[in-house]
Amino acid sequence: MKNPPVDVLIIGAGASGAAMAWSLADTRMRILCLEQGDWVKPSDYPSNGRDWEARQLAEFNFSPNVRAAPADYPINEADSPIKIANYNGVGGGTVLYAGHFPRFHPSDFRVRSLDGVADDWPIDYHTLAPFYAENDRMMGVSGLSGDPAYPPKEPMMPPLPLGKSGQTLARGMNKLGWHWWPSDSAVATEDYHGRARCINLGHCLGGCAQGAKASTDITYWPEAIRAGVELRTRCRVREITTNDQGMATGAIYYDADGVEHFQAAEVVVMACNGVGTPRILLNSTSARFPDGLANSSGLVGRNLMFHPYAAITGYFDQALDGYRGPGNCIWSQEFYETDRSRDFLRGYTFEFTRGRGPVITALAGMRSGRVPWGAEHHTEYRRIFNRSTGMVAICEDLPEAHNRVTLDPTLVDSNGIAAPKITYKLSDNSRQMLAHAVARATEALRAAGAYEVASESPLAVGGWHLMGTARMGSDPTRSVVNEWGRSHDVKNLFIVDGSIFVTSAGVNPTATIQALTLYIADAMKKRLANLFD
Repeated sequence: MKNPPVDVLIIGAGASGAAMAWSLADTRMRILCLEQGDWVKPSDYPSNGRDWEARQLAEFNFSPNVRAAPADYPINEADSPIKIANYNGVGGGTVLYAGHFPRFHPSDFRVRSLDGVADDWPIDYHTLAPFYAENDRMMGVSGLSGDPAYPPKEPMMPPLPLGKSGQTLARGMNKLGWHWWPSDSAVATEDYHGRARCINLGHCLGGCAQGAKASTDITYWPEAIRAGVELRTRCRVREITTNDQGMATGAIYYDADGVEHFQAAEVVVMACNGVGTPRILLNSTSARFPDGLANSSGLVGRNLMFHPYAAITGYFDQALDGYRGPGNCIWSQEFYETDRSRDFLRGYTFEFTRGRGPVITALAGMRSGRVPWGAEHHTEYRRIFNRSTGMVAICEDLPEAHNRVTLDPTLVDSNGIAAPKITYKLSDNSRQMLAHAVARATEALRAAGAYEVASESPLAVGGWHLMGTARMGSDPTRSVVNEWGRSHDVKNLFIVDGSIFVTSAGVNPTATIQALTLYIADAMKKRLANLFD
């Protein structure tokens, strides 16, 4: 089936697709977004019921392989110690993320110049600064100005309360003389643009029924739709089509009934994350593009970066917050920049968390042996419930060409489209960074009063951040898109998700993904008269 043509076709309705749709709406072009998932009603989020933890482990699980919902596609991740986390639906990963909202540092754009590894970005922090600020306004960011780790920036709302956990951890950091600061968070601490403020349910990762957490289904999308953008859900794109001149002509997709459609478009924008975007590009083959669309460099799917995570937990004698309150409270970037006295390059962020819910506390306790079956079960459970807190270390992952996304030769989704296959190896640099992070976190927790410290490194379920598989650069032989997101090979194809990252930094990427998207949309609007030149 053929649909009426549009000016701009956006594929993916998550963090970047929503921001692109909103920004381009003021051009009055015909803009359509195709999303393979659907809207999720806040009343359906796990936090509306007592079984919220069980549902977070099932239909709201981070892993598409566990959820196995109609909107999900399977992922072969057997050849990776870090497993993929994503969400397919309006809002994308912002539905299930914690809402940590740091920016990159200025140094993150100059890794080659500063440390002799990876590559420099073709843009810098100051180029993105106004777009970071615009995105902070749209998403609604809470925090505290004056963080010495960053150039000046002004959050929209006061920071989240530290609570007992944050205060305890901050005391430990103070004893060691280490940096900490209230974290920037996409969680409203005041009523903001029609969204109610946080009421400290602590159920953030299964979707925020309160609307305090800024997922793009409640921030960007309502404004984009009011401005005339069409969002078509339950539409799974198979491939991008091209003409004899090498220009994209639109996309072939399947609707919820499995009916194949063709959607013509003058401009195509990929916004499907660092796994979904290379999957579609590699599946879009033709005589002109036998190795996949926009892939003359051979880099589509390569240089996959996660953030290797370590999770470090301290157990305390006194009662803390438990799971109540958002996981975000404070962060530390004491070990963020390269220190030549260490045995690794680059660095990491500590993001301090609160405790676990009652069910997860029991499951984790039994898995570790701290909570036995039998007569002592309840006694030992009470010793750790509401009495643990800690942090995760988000380690910068350097790009390596052998870490990649390819198409699996046999695994397919429900429409018969080849599934992505992940090939990823943890580097020596990352292993040494993780070890350093666990050691320093243990020091901090002991200083805060923990009588016992446990860690998991790397965190196997830590594949939340998917970056680098269609990297940005000025050299067409060493990158997939140029410095404003346009494909070197296909002049009307743009990419705006984490695929275009040159380096991963040591912080959550969502704020930077969206700032990049707004920057690319702005560049497109400025060049509308000669967009394809």
